Amino acid sequence: MRNKGISALACAGLMAGAAVLGGAAPATAKAPTAARADGSAAAADVRASLEKLPGMKVVSVTEKEGHPLYTLTYEQPVDHRRPHGATFTQRATLWHKSTAKPTVLYTGGYTLAGGTASLTRLIDANQVSVEHRYFAESRPRGAAGEDWSKMTVQQEAADEHRLTRALRTIEKGKWLGTGASKGGMTATYHERFYPRDLDAVVAFVAPNDADNRDDSGYERFFRTVGTKECRDALNAVQREMLVRRAALLPRFEAEAKAEGSTFDQTLGTTDRAYEFAVLDQVWNFWQSGTAADCPTVPDAKKATDEELYDWSKEHGFSVYRDQDLGTNGSGPYYHQAATQLGWADLRFSHLKGVRHHPDVYQPNSVLPKAMRGTYNNKTIADVDRWVKRHGHRMMFIYGQNDPWSAERFTPSRHDSYRYEVPGANHGAAIAKLPEPQQSEAIATIKRWADVK
Repeated sequence: MRNKGISALACAGLMAGAAVLGGAAPATAKAPTAARADGSAAAADVRASLEKLPGMKVVSVTEKEGHPLYTLTYEQPVDHRRPHGATFTQRATLWHKSTAKPTVLYTGGYTLAGGTASLTRLIDANQVSVEHRYFAESRPRGAAGEDWSKMTVQQEAADEHRLTRALRTIEKGKWLGTGASKGGMTATYHERFYPRDLDAVVAFVAPNDADNRDDSGYERFFRTVGTKECRDALNAVQREMLVRRAALLPRFEAEAKAEGSTFDQTLGTTDRAYEFAVLDQVWNFWQSGTAADCPTVPDAKKATDEELYDWSKEHGFSVYRDQDLGTNGSGPYYHQAATQLGWADLRFSHLKGVRHHPDVYQPNSVLPKAMRGTYNNKTIADVDRWVKRHGHRMMFIYGQNDPWSAERFTPSRHDSYRYEVPGANHGAAIAKLPEPQQSEAIATIKRWADVK
């Protein structure tokens, strides 16, 4: 399994959204009220329009770069197949510039993203940011919040569908969906199930595990990424971390105790938690690092225990603990991975003979018992086929050296495109594309957004 959440998951999804799509721009406390020079409505008028939308509440309004930023909650059905049943409130924000400008629908795939998407900057758009259901404050209360059967691709797509339809009554320009990592997946799923909502989708480093039984794409990646010298050195360090388990596990346990980290509800023992962190190491190295980091890899046989452990802690050794994996942390992602999204079940042939827990590297291992689930391939296989055959105005940006990009979406021939950023990790971005691809991608996006 590989984590799109928690420690490294935070990099893959939560943090990558800001890093890949654009830096955060803090809002001030000043509430704008005057009409805009470009003809946009006064903030008071937009707020009034928002408050007329059934189920919409304006929590606050602040100013961001001279334009109003509305913090919103929107009432959503827990089960869209039963719209008159239980509901929950989904968090969102609207950064409004002008009703005539395009709007970017941005999801980080986890909690509410606070940054500005690079797409928003590129086309000078309004931006709607939305929190994924069951994350942070966008979770049903009571018994409904414990019913993980409603944490699905289809239900979240329906959330965004209702929110998009509501806000399109205010924002009249073109709408483009975007996100990175799990956010890119979420934007793609929205497009598949509601292809008339958005005018285009630009997804960054969006994994596509269309067949969870076939991980040959991931295996091929780790056989070819970087140089042979770097791959061999990383594999040797990873193996040595397990060979020296008896010496290093006490240090791991001492650090966990000092930090208040426990594993009782998820991985079960410190030995399983240690092995899981080691198994994740090489993936995380390439996800967040680059080939330029290869010279830092220590000689596995010559390094002291301290040198080996300290280097690993700085280069991919990420700890999965109960405190981060429950209902209020990254657990909702892992539930989706276990039931719909899939995971990379790597062979780790170079670790033969030093593993204690051959079944540990899968998402149910890092979930509390009540959140575990059974995998069903049907939905993701359907999305994969649909994108290949019917997807329209879709763009996918991947990183050459990003393990998440090893299994990717294949766009259709319907005004859809895929680009790979040479040497890039999970932070692949349009700005890092070489020419002429960069100019081509920007021109396509501006055409889709109807921006000169």
